[in-house]
Amino acid sequence: MVKKKRRNTLTRRRWYSFRKNKRGFYSLIIFSLLFITSLFAEFLSNDKPFLVKYEESYFFPIFKVYPETVFDGDFESETDYRDEYILEKLTTNGNYALFPLNPHSYNSINLNLVVPVPSPPARENILGTDDRGRDVLARLIYGFRLSVLFGFALTLIGTVLGIIAGAIQGYFGGRIDITFQRFIEIWGAMPELYLLIIFASIFKPSVLLLLILLSMFGWMGLSDYVRAEFLKGRNMEYINAAKALGVGNLTIMYRHLLPNGMTPVITFLPFRMSGSILALTSLDFLGLGVPPSTPSLGELLAQGKANIDAWWLSLSTFIVLVGTLVLLIFIGEALREAFDPRKQ
Repeated sequence: MVKKKRRNTLTRRRWYSFRKNKRGFYSLIIFSLLFITSLFAEFLSNDKPFLVKYEESYFFPIFKVYPETVFDGDFESETDYRDEYILEKLTTNGNYALFPLNPHSYNSINLNLVVPVPSPPARENILGTDDRGRDVLARLIYGFRLSVLFGFALTLIGTVLGIIAGAIQGYFGGRIDITFQRFIEIWGAMPELYLLIIFASIFKPSVLLLLILLSMFGWMGLSDYVRAEFLKGRNMEYINAAKALGVGNLTIMYRHLLPNGMTPVITFLPFRMSGSILALTSLDFLGLGVPPSTPSLGELLAQGKANIDAWWLSLSTFIVLVGTLVLLIFIGEALREAFDPRKQ
């Protein structure tokens, strides 16, 4: 009970310290709002209405595909809700269709443009279009969501693998530690970029393949910090007492050593996530990342490089990418100060 009370007191003290850092605290709020909002990207930017009332019946095109015949059209194919004939049917005789604020999806092409693509910002496309006539704002919203989710996944996998590897090295030490260290040295010397180029030429590009390849190298940096914490704590008196009482190694590692070794893990999470987002953007920029049709910040930057006159491509993507990384860095700095034992 006393130990639990001390832990709760320490947690509250760290949270208070984090909130005192206004820059990091407000960065966390802004980043959380942006990320939660991007999770509902289909309701913010889509070429399909999220609600249709037609002849006293309600339809939800975002969740289900409806053929044109449902709305008295001529074809059995999926309804094109931007077609003037369909729009007239959906907006007359008491019928209505509710479209998102930005009536464009990440892969929908604006066929009504009267200027060459990439077209500059206009009323129909607030941030302009890319070199294929796709809405830049829509691709930024979906690309931001993909980048953050990819960063979360890569950070989570790398953190779990790093904790396991560092815990085994630090707790057991000896030959196990030396063998792991030699393996990390050899594995860390592998040319990661060349391996990505080779696998990209062999396998079909996908987010899952990219996540697996980057996870193979993303755990090594964190394992060193966890190893150091376990090496420092494995010979302490309470650990020796637990061993004398017959407590198992896994229980000691999980219940006694891991909580003390989580400080560097937590403080490095925002920085690792920003690195993951930057890695995905860089690979997409080089054409080694996700498939071409997938909305990506790196792909938009590559289009901006190929179309220097289309300033809206580079500028808007640069603002989103740099803004995301700055928010994560501010959060990381606030966490580092909150978990600093010298300031407890």
